[in-house]
Amino acid sequence: MKATGVVVEYNPFHNGHYYHLQESRNVTQADCVIAVMSGNFLQRGEPALLSKWKRTKMALLGGADLVIELPYAYATSYAPRFAFGSIFLLQAAGADSFCFGSESGDVSVFHETLDLVNSQDQDFQAYVSEFIAQGLSYPTAAARAFEQLKRPLPLDLSKPNNILGFEYIRASRELGSAIQPFTIKRKNANYHDVLLGKGDIASATAIREAVFSHDIEKAASYIPDYTSNILKVEKKEKGTLMSWERLYPLLRYQLLSSSPSEINKFYEIEEGLEFRMIEAMKEAEDFQSFMSRLKTKRYTWTRLQRACLHVLNKIQKEDMHQILDAPPKYLRVLGMTETGREYLSSVKKSLELPLVTTVSKHDFEGLKMEAKTSLVYAQGAVLNGSLAEKEEYNTPPVMIK
Repeated sequence: MKATGVVVEYNPFHNGHYYHLQESRNVTQADCVIAVMSGNFLQRGEPALLSKWKRTKMALLGGADLVIELPYAYATSYAPRFAFGSIFLLQAAGADSFCFGSESGDVSVFHETLDLVNSQDQDFQAYVSEFIAQGLSYPTAAARAFEQLKRPLPLDLSKPNNILGFEYIRASRELGSAIQPFTIKRKNANYHDVLLGKGDIASATAIREAVFSHDIEKAASYIPDYTSNILKVEKKEKGTLMSWERLYPLLRYQLLSSSPSEINKFYEIEEGLEFRMIEAMKEAEDFQSFMSRLKTKRYTWTRLQRACLHVLNKIQKEDMHQILDAPPKYLRVLGMTETGREYLSSVKKSLELPLVTTVSKHDFEGLKMEAKTSLVYAQGAVLNGSLAEKEEYNTPPVMIK
């Protein structure tokens, strides 16, 4: 069976995601679509609206055949590591290709840009260091560095999906992967659009804004019925959807009950950020006001949110490096269709990584971190600890016939 891969978060699954899955299957002529999906915490440093199990169900109903979890360490890392972990897992799962959405829509431009950046890497890194020394954040410094290169880049790397696509291509090259890349041009909505526009496709950002600010019906035209139904059930059962505000009391407790030296041990806490966090926390009644006090020109909002996640989950630097210093060591299956099951049966003997369907039967450090962070997520999701632990360790993969 021929398989293609996609890298997703589905926060939540919407019509644009459905379009991407269908087009990915069409352009690659794949029999099976493998989705590598972030767990309960996401690359922008946020908790997912819905648990990984509910988002897995949406993915399978929307056209994915097999959902594999991207471990917390990679899912909450900056773009190059996020991309490396994702492409490595797709390669390990036996995918023949991968397909990503982009503002460009032309995969050859990504290759040309990577070749150009590689040919001028020494100059690029020097410019990045210079701009960071001036107090700019890394993404801003990198964008400025690209502008300084002797030849203009073929690809607009100020666009978020182009940036991720560029990192997927780079990761594939680093791995020496035979997986063929494809890209599909995004339709209608831009990544950061906060308003619902015309047509039936909107950004996940705009959909989240609508879901939180209004009734879910406000976003109904932009999401499949199954997404709408899952969101409604979640909201009815728990009162509201997961957000940073639900976890803010836990973050507040962690910061105010810890010394600066203890906070400094957590991943991505650098350059005295622990002192700034403690001071900002003393005056902030909610997460939004805390972040507004914490934000500086040097750090992006996303970078600071990721640091907050690691404090919240008590993820120490040494624990994160232990996982990130080597590629992922397992393939954790979150869900599958009959086609996904058939695909796994056909490739199982040739897979180089062990398949994980029940966490309690394995002892990988990445799985231990997943269990730990899922327990924290559950506190905001109004799940008691014992139920959350059972869900993480004993839940079988979601099956959709």
